[in-house]
Amino acid sequence: MEPVGKITPSSLSPYDLPWRVLWDKEKCTLCGRCTAVCPVKAIELGVHRKRLLSVPLNLTEKPGQVFTVYHGIDQKTDPAYACIGCAMCELVCPNGAIKPIRSRDIDKLRFHINQGGNPRRRGGRRNDARSVLDEIKFIRISMLTDPALDAGRHEFELRTLLGRILPAEELDQYEWIPPVREIYPLIIGGMSFGALSPTMWEGIQMGVAYLNEEKGLPVRVSTGEGGCPPRLLRSRFLKYVILQIASGYFGWDEIIRALPEMKEDPCAIEIKYGQGAKPGDGGLLMWHKVNKLIAAIRGVPQGVSLPSPPTHQTKYSIEESVAKMIQSMSMAWGFRVPVYPKISGTSTALAVLNNLARNSYAAALAIDGEDGGTGAAYNVSLDHMGHPIASNVRDAYLNLVKIGKQNEIPIIAAGGIGKNGNLAANAAALIMLGASAVQVGKYIMQAAGGCLGAENDRCNICNIGLCPKGITSQDPRLYLRLDPEKVAERIVDLFLSFDTELKKIVAPLGRSTSLPIGMSDALGISDKNAAERLSIKYVV
Repeated sequence: MEPVGKITPSSLSPYDLPWRVLWDKEKCTLCGRCTAVCPVKAIELGVHRKRLLSVPLNLTEKPGQVFTVYHGIDQKTDPAYACIGCAMCELVCPNGAIKPIRSRDIDKLRFHINQGGNPRRRGGRRNDARSVLDEIKFIRISMLTDPALDAGRHEFELRTLLGRILPAEELDQYEWIPPVREIYPLIIGGMSFGALSPTMWEGIQMGVAYLNEEKGLPVRVSTGEGGCPPRLLRSRFLKYVILQIASGYFGWDEIIRALPEMKEDPCAIEIKYGQGAKPGDGGLLMWHKVNKLIAAIRGVPQGVSLPSPPTHQTKYSIEESVAKMIQSMSMAWGFRVPVYPKISGTSTALAVLNNLARNSYAAALAIDGEDGGTGAAYNVSLDHMGHPIASNVRDAYLNLVKIGKQNEIPIIAAGGIGKNGNLAANAAALIMLGASAVQVGKYIMQAAGGCLGAENDRCNICNIGLCPKGITSQDPRLYLRLDPEKVAERIVDLFLSFDTELKKIVAPLGRSTSLPIGMSDALGISDKNAAERLSIKYVV
């Protein structure tokens, strides 16, 4: 007898996948929109055979069978085409006939997604949604002790400084004065031209230019590793950009060639030594995203994966890094541009900071905590490596206080800020813990691009170039869904709302002309261990 079906250890049903697609035959008109818009091709049009029992009116005749054929939507069970729950099918369906639902148990898929010695790479989410920053309260409210301000009626100058601030008595010891920039305390973190789509990147740049020239907010954006379009390097808008150099040196040939033609100096040069969500592990731009334009800008062949080493291979100590990178970058721009390193949040951050404090070339120190979103990190790196940004920044600031340099070296904090939507509150908490500015990347991407992903592992395909909204894709069929002007509008709205919320927080402190950097007496938390670790008040 022939077997009815064939079952193997790799056989899966839709119930074994993270997301199941529910389809209603009665509502569906087979318009094909859902199958056309699905970024991972998880559904397809299928032919179904249905058996109906035919019962004759005359009981003397035997019942028979009638077979009918109808068309419907099938869900693929191959893990390579597993539904990601982005709900694009539901968004485009005119009849509400289809939607994804989350399966209760997804561990059955764990083997399939780790086959071939390639552990799963996440698409820029964290497993743990809890954040200490969200638990911090602002408890110092000026009533009759200090003059509190009305955030709606007073003028505020919420600016910060990017650059080394040397004491007046030390200026005579140097042949040049370190350059300093006055910037807004919220910086758009490094997301490269390659990781983001051309429309998303253009929209961010347009929004930043509008904020600077129309709204008077000195917002700055980091390019991330990978360079930037040649026309931006030769435009007057370059002064709003922080150029990043990292261990892969991608895009720097184009930047060096553009130096003689630059109309403006960049705001700063950021040298990335590490990334918070994957400390000790290099980045990766997958081959899916390396199209002809990206390959030309980065100076690499088209269609190859671009890994960045975990660290700069020619630098084996902090002192050597300062000498080779910070000084050489300063000389490239005639000592007119601040240069600073970006490191992962780890227990060695204080050693880096102490060495930078002895060198006047370092304009700041950017520390990226473990909660930073990235599309190039393995699950194991995201879940088990790194250092929370709050305690790392606090340690760095208190260390500067001990050596009397807390007003000299700005600390830029990043990693999980606004992860749960509390962008202004998280930023204010870090500033009061000692940061001079904060860098935000994932929140900007999600808010400005209308991201469909969520912290509970929904969507999460930023890394493979199939973003259903076109935020992180290099496929024109996908990124043309994104209007750069709409992205710019959302960037402007985001910063204006952030500015209002930040003023609402600092106004009761009586601050209008300066940021409350290191003002930890205004902070409290109901977790006693966290209060002791951060040296802030324990409140219940």
